[in-house]
Amino acid sequence: MIELILKVALSYLLGSVIGGLLIGRLKGGVDIRKSGSGNAGGTNALRTQGAGFAFWVMLIDIGKGWLATAVVARAALPGTLLSVTEAPLHAWWVSVCGIAVLLGHVYPVWYGFRGGKGVATLLGAAAGIAPWLLLPMLLTWLLAAVLFGYVGLASMLAACALGVAISVSALTPRVPLLSFGIVSAVLIAFTHRANIARMRTGCEPRAMRLWLLGMGGRGNLT
Repeated sequence: MIELILKVALSYLLGSVIGGLLIGRLKGGVDIRKSGSGNAGGTNALRTQGAGFAFWVMLIDIGKGWLATAVVARAALPGTLLSVTEAPLHAWWVSVCGIAVLLGHVYPVWYGFRGGKGVATLLGAAAGIAPWLLLPMLLTWLLAAVLFGYVGLASMLAACALGVAISVSALTPRVPLLSFGIVSAVLIAFTHRANIARMRTGCEPRAMRLWLLGMGGRGNLT
């Protein structure tokens, strides 16, 4: 139990390193939460600061998710020993560390518990579990973005695709990983609750270039 607590704490603290705010500080104190959508994630970084800034933001946010599930969860910590009674918990380490790094990104202790929406970090965490999980997530995101034009909706559907991919795969341990997929999808939907509200009222902006691909050049835009 001690090792699990340490791993969860490390994953949460790792998640609390927000790429958008870290790069902003290195760029002269830019706080992207004061621009655009007010979010600290990669999409707002791209919209307000440009592609170069957003690249490093995404690299950090994806990388920390991967580190949590691929390294922290699976590493043997110095001075710890897994007992017989703790052995059943071992199957949950990857999943719990994945959730912890997501919570760290959404509620970062270093930045007043105001972070991003967790999509890039979820991509990294999924890659740390099994790299092929990125394929259904990215394909779902692209298809949804082209068909509907809403980045937030595409992100939520991509998170759902992770759970579906896990459920139909042979990945083990099955219950912990499926639980990770379900909890992640719920968390991503929660962090996009403002996007959901705007979509319901018709105020959510579309990614026009992607949406035009889905429109196939037909009809008039309103």
